[in-house]
Amino acid sequence: MTGIDFAQMKIKNLLRNMRNNPLLWKYNRLLICMVSFTMFINLSCGSDQAVKAPADVVIAKSPEEIEEKIEEQLKQSIDFILNNGDKMKDSTVIPHIDALNKVYTSGAYQPLWSDKGNWLPRGDSLFFLVSKAKEFGLFPSDYHLLPLLAIRNKIVTDTVARKNVALWARADLLLSDAYLLMASHLKYGHFDRDSITVSNDSLFNTTKQVDVLKNGIVQGQLRSTLESLEPVHQGYKQIRELLPRFLDTAQFREYTIITFPNPDSTAVYGEVAKRLQEAGLLAADWNPADSATYTKAVKTYQQANGIRTTGVAAELTIKSLNNTDWEKFKRIAITLDRYRQQIPEHMPETFVWVNLPAYQLTVVDTDTVVMQSKIIVGAVKTRTPVLSSEITNFITYPQWTVPYSIIFKEMLPKIQEDITYLEKQNLMVVDKYDSVVNPAEVEWNKVTRNNFPYLIRQRQGDDNSLGLMKFNFRNKYAVYLHDTNARGLFGKKDRALSHGCVRVQEWEKLSRFLVRNDEIRYNPDTIKAWIGRQEKHIISDFARVPIYIRYFTIEAKDDKLRFFDDIYGEDRFLADRYFKSKPIS
Repeated sequence: MTGIDFAQMKIKNLLRNMRNNPLLWKYNRLLICMVSFTMFINLSCGSDQAVKAPADVVIAKSPEEIEEKIEEQLKQSIDFILNNGDKMKDSTVIPHIDALNKVYTSGAYQPLWSDKGNWLPRGDSLFFLVSKAKEFGLFPSDYHLLPLLAIRNKIVTDTVARKNVALWARADLLLSDAYLLMASHLKYGHFDRDSITVSNDSLFNTTKQVDVLKNGIVQGQLRSTLESLEPVHQGYKQIRELLPRFLDTAQFREYTIITFPNPDSTAVYGEVAKRLQEAGLLAADWNPADSATYTKAVKTYQQANGIRTTGVAAELTIKSLNNTDWEKFKRIAITLDRYRQQIPEHMPETFVWVNLPAYQLTVVDTDTVVMQSKIIVGAVKTRTPVLSSEITNFITYPQWTVPYSIIFKEMLPKIQEDITYLEKQNLMVVDKYDSVVNPAEVEWNKVTRNNFPYLIRQRQGDDNSLGLMKFNFRNKYAVYLHDTNARGLFGKKDRALSHGCVRVQEWEKLSRFLVRNDEIRYNPDTIKAWIGRQEKHIISDFARVPIYIRYFTIEAKDDKLRFFDDIYGEDRFLADRYFKSKPIS
């Protein structure tokens, strides 16, 4: 009997006694209301404790009896979870219990995945989907794999357990919740929402959850129903198609992750040694004082992995040691989640895609890549932000107004040391009226953020840091795309070098694309002539083109998964926050 049932019984008894005494009934109707209200409040506050926990063992003597008893067991289990903070008796969280309550109530509390002590084909199919969740870029342990596996093994090996209705009911609820968890993660990802999240997981409400579960069962297409929730973006599809091949050859083991950079060189030495021991390159009984054997092991690893053989475990070697198959899988999972959360369901017909770790800008028009360009992005200390916007205009022969952060962090010490630094860098000081100020009149040694009423600008021309062209798009970070006067830097492999803006090698091609539909006024010769005459022009009368600046460290190319450096450590941050405790299942 539940707490509410008990309250109702007590109130009925009270009313019965009062009806037998007319005087009591006449003068105590108010008392009846007060007693009823008080009992309701007291019992409601303690209702969690009043709901009886389901039994761990409910033995049925026959398959028919399993069918009879499982209805009561499922109802009791759901009631308990609803009144126990969405948790089962063993504290297993069932986050979609409201949807499950509706599904099982409408189905008269009949099991969805088994029948009379036997798994239904769809029950086997769903368990297989959970066990193969990595093929979706998901972690099987998130979907009750271990408790489900334990139940299935117990039922197979223990004839008494096979008759335990409580086990069957528990497995049914775990499987149903696992399906909805997979659906939610495939549609909306794992991570907290931020400024560029385009989907809203609140849309996956109870009604939607019920529909997803029922559709998968009714249509008999559990996998295809889940796949229908995934992004349709081509980049996502290509990674997903190659993921099973990666999993076939991956060797998942727990390895020591080396903390780097780390000012404690002794700690780095110890972590590298432990990692080499795990790889079988250093004996388990190796003596830390034996640096020669350690150096030899490092060289062996470097030679096997195409790293310059120095015997010193520096940045490249440590990155390689940390880049295990398990860590790669986490990065794949992170990238797929970024697609789920950061990419619109339907991309615009034309857009500019900037992938920071790839150091690449891509222009897509009607599903066709029409141009690509190398780029230079923000350094680690001055990162280029991820954002979504639209290119509104571009400027030939732009003038650079130096941000105050650069003035005070980088330029001021050089100016104070040698005032001719301004002239050498083609810089001028201007006041609030845009009038040029003689730098010799400024007391640079007394300059602070609070007493500098000027701007520093770089004169336009070949020496200008923005180069010959700048592309503007609205954003709160004051970043933009531009050419550069240091074009030789595009030859470097690692190009996280800027103050936050994105330098574009093929800036001229990008400008031509933006005005492609107005060849009369803006043909290639026109723009070239402006540049040749060193003329400043602002071109804004073209259709605005969406631009997406993103941080995707993995892409599919030439039928292979390509891993880019985690230049800002974003993958490491997310892996540690969301996936650090995931078991290798």
